Amino acid sequence: MPFSQNIRGTLILHACQANASCLRMSLCQDCFSPGVTHKGTPQGKWEKIGGVDCYVGTPTADISKDAVVLYFADLFGPQAVNAQLMVDDFASSGFKTIAMDYFGGDPAPPDGLDEGTKFDLWGWLGRHSPNVTRPYIDKVVSALATQGVTTLYGTGYCFGGRYVFDLAFDNVLKVAVVAHPSLLEIPKDLETYIAKSQAPLLINSCEIDPVFHLEAQAKADEVLGSGNFKPGYKRNYFPGCSHGFAVRGDMSNPEVKAGKEGAFKATIEWFSKK
Repeated sequence: MPFSQNIRGTLILHACQANASCLRMSLCQDCFSPGVTHKGTPQGKWEKIGGVDCYVGTPTADISKDAVVLYFADLFGPQAVNAQLMVDDFASSGFKTIAMDYFGGDPAPPDGLDEGTKFDLWGWLGRHSPNVTRPYIDKVVSALATQGVTTLYGTGYCFGGRYVFDLAFDNVLKVAVVAHPSLLEIPKDLETYIAKSQAPLLINSCEIDPVFHLEAQAKADEVLGSGNFKPGYKRNYFPGCSHGFAVRGDMSNPEVKAGKEGAFKATIEWFSKK
């Protein structure tokens, strides 16, 4: 299976599922870079939902019991402080938010690409193909349904963007948001989205992204924009930001800070209006 040998450049990977069908997945160095750990103390709690470990942020004010935001983390999983702080921020904005551990306690380590690391990147990817990760998601979705949850919003970052698309294809999500998504096939997934999904889609994109690059961004606008996707489509573009900015960006950089905060604000507004 061909892929770039330079893991510090663009990574193109063909990962085969157990049934021998292959899903073309693209990743870049920033997918595996932990970025900057943001300041704060996580306020949420770990809970078992459908037998799956989940980090849960619950608003302090009265909320609707039938609506939940599903937070699909990047490769560092909901164990990452940045992910937990993001979940807390959604909760502070009035949305009960759940980040499931769809890596089964095996997220990519923060030092996965450090010099001298013993982390087996390709082995890790092989252990977390869609036929392994998706069942965790389905268990949580089923369990929430039994608890009376009828409305699911989805927000996915990098690796998690793939699952926002997949759940939107299945019309599990009422509203969908992705930021610097990876693992997408362009234009196939865009065309599938417009053919199958009814979930309004917001994409938070950036200037420097070897995965969801400028050509892919333009194709998304071509396929879904100009009123083509009736339920609703919008793409934000944040200059000076690179892949991972919405979760792991360096907040000491004014452009990145503006991008991260802008992407979060746009996501809250998208959920609130739909």
